Amino acid sequence: MHSRLAAAGYIAESSLATTLGLLELLKRPLLLEGDAGVGKTALAKALAECEDRQLIRLQCYEGLDVDTAVYEWNYPRQLLSVKLQENSDSSLADKEAEIFSERYLLPRPLLRAISQDESPVLLIDEIDRADEAFEAYLLELLSDFQVSIPEFGTVPAKSIPRVVLTSNGTRELSDALRRRCLYYYLDYPDAGKECAIVRAHLPQIEEQLVRQLVAFVQGLRGLDMRKKPGVAETLDWAAALWGTGKHGLPSAARMLRETLACLVKTREDQQQIDDGQLDKLLDAARGA
Repeated sequence: MHSRLAAAGYIAESSLATTLGLLELLKRPLLLEGDAGVGKTALAKALAECEDRQLIRLQCYEGLDVDTAVYEWNYPRQLLSVKLQENSDSSLADKEAEIFSERYLLPRPLLRAISQDESPVLLIDEIDRADEAFEAYLLELLSDFQVSIPEFGTVPAKSIPRVVLTSNGTRELSDALRRRCLYYYLDYPDAGKECAIVRAHLPQIEEQLVRQLVAFVQGLRGLDMRKKPGVAETLDWAAALWGTGKHGLPSAARMLRETLACLVKTREDQQQIDDGQLDKLLDAARGA
């Protein structure tokens, strides 16, 4: 699994690769927690790529409901069917069975994921943004891999998807959800791993620049920031430096601020990090 993820551009520790192996073996969902930007969503994408599976993604948000996440009825077609059946001799029960048949059912991500002939990767992204009622609805899917539709019945899975849930920790998830999942906390990478990630995605960048820019980002994360830069920000900054013809770090904070928008994503952080701090980080990084 480790080498297959690497081939898909994702650098994973052996413990994470082992956990993904357990996901395959036990057919249990995997709950990934960690700060935004550490690579949780990217892991699900890499898993789908390295196993040549379809990726089905449900992006969670406050107010997410069953109509958006699981299924919806095609009301215009149902109304048309009712109109056409007005003069039919069919019984009321038969008419009702017709309009609530599979032909009028619109599958959303969760129902679509369990309706595939070949097992997909189902990414339930940022589950902590959804409310507790939706989280409770998920329990049936995660336990029995089936969906209950009141007008239609229970729909069992044709194949069991590889389910990856991500959480940024904006609210505490229920014990019931955690019990149904394998668990892995994905932290910011150390310098060695982050260098490997940059090399995997941007192999054209010179090794000295890779070491220096990673050392700078690692130092920046050590500051008291509202939003620490994630791996995606490191890659953006690396691409920006290389794309503007720089083969080393800027020599002064004033020059660094020209590309700081790639790393520091809040006004508060940009204002509180002064040039003195940036110069110290640059000096330390150039020695890497």
